[in-house]
Amino acid sequence: MTFETIIRGGTIVTASDTFSADIGISGGRITALSETLGDAPEIIDATGLLVMPGGIDSHVHLDQPGAPGIVMADTFETGTRSAAIGGNTTVLPFCLQQKGQSLRQAISDYQAKANGNCYTDIALHLIITDPAPQVLGQELPALIAEGYTSIKIFMTYDDLKLADSDILAVLDVARQHRALVMVHAEGYDAIRFLTERLEREGRTAPFFHGASRPIPVEREATHRAISFAEIVGTEAMIVHVSNRQAMEEIRRAQQRGLRIHGETCPQYLMLTEADMDRPGMEGAKYVCSPPPRDSDSQAACWEGLQQGVFEVFSSDHCPYRYEDEAGKKAPDGNNSFRYVPNGIPGIATRMPILFSEGVGKGRIDLNRFVALTSTNHAKRYGLYPRKGTIAVGSDADLVLWDATRDVVITHSLLKDGCDYTPYEGLAVRGWPVRTLLRGVTVMKDAETGSRRSGMELQRSLF
Repeated sequence: MTFETIIRGGTIVTASDTFSADIGISGGRITALSETLGDAPEIIDATGLLVMPGGIDSHVHLDQPGAPGIVMADTFETGTRSAAIGGNTTVLPFCLQQKGQSLRQAISDYQAKANGNCYTDIALHLIITDPAPQVLGQELPALIAEGYTSIKIFMTYDDLKLADSDILAVLDVARQHRALVMVHAEGYDAIRFLTERLEREGRTAPFFHGASRPIPVEREATHRAISFAEIVGTEAMIVHVSNRQAMEEIRRAQQRGLRIHGETCPQYLMLTEADMDRPGMEGAKYVCSPPPRDSDSQAACWEGLQQGVFEVFSSDHCPYRYEDEAGKKAPDGNNSFRYVPNGIPGIATRMPILFSEGVGKGRIDLNRFVALTSTNHAKRYGLYPRKGTIAVGSDADLVLWDATRDVVITHSLLKDGCDYTPYEGLAVRGWPVRTLLRGVTVMKDAETGSRRSGMELQRSLF
């Protein structure tokens, strides 16, 4: 056989195996795995490195419209560039349907932003905010058949929340057409009640964002979302779970045989509510929803990752610049935490944090790391085995990883469109040194070139 590229001398790690072999690549795919392969125009020496499937981040917000005057920090270009620096080869951003908008128009708008601007491959989730009869009866079934096989719904936020009856209707369409519904589980009415009470009491600093969305708000909504999925008889993914009580709702559902899946994120392993209690508006850097909790919640999220309650580990990358009135320092944010844009950046730091804190500290093994950061995402969202594994016939989406490299995270390393990282100064061991998308290097030694060859992927039915 002839190869365009051979990766030689590395230790290959998949979700199930760890072994030594050369990888032969042709036409963007893996065409051979062997103890020794011959020659090729490009030989990549991976001696001393781990070779793993490229990361798949299945929860990412890029160039998404928000409240008037608020601008998301990352375009598809800057967001996917940062993703590649962090060892990712595929990201799944959200395509937001605005009120009154058709789903097809929303997709067209996002494709125009993404086309020719992506360093990684992408696949779009659909956010349903206006489940009109035509949307649920015609547009959504047709789009699911075309490969848009995941749908996100919100139980909170003024412009995004769905009524319980609409949640049931969306879940039923998903059941009929074999799509997966992702649920942002926080109770809208409880948050509004608590927010108004806090404001009356003059407790309006960023720290009180957490008090407006306490653990029971997330637990109750998680239980309700699971109940709705059970009533309809379909599967659901509860995303960005932050605490023990919500995690245990998911675990109990799984133990009862319900097809409920869970996701958590780096902020719930590394940050706490104390991070929002900083002088002035500094706490706004850490405002996200659900908010960071406490040390017991961190331990519970690790427990969920170790025991399989959480099958995917995503970033929920939702970046807003700090020193920007269109971002975290929006003028109204001085009056109340409710006006601080919700979300933090993390697309490049997801994999290094889990590797250092998980593999490096003995909480998970290498194979579980690959499952949580790549393989399970591919399986859950209809991309496997093209993505998410190292096998003959799979795309040559690979990350070469130096397990012994010590790095202190600084924003300058990440090359996103934001102006800060919530993990500034965090020391990690283990860092990606080269990222290949379909056999072509898109990142080497924290540098990306000008080539943006990422494409939109259509996915199989759930």
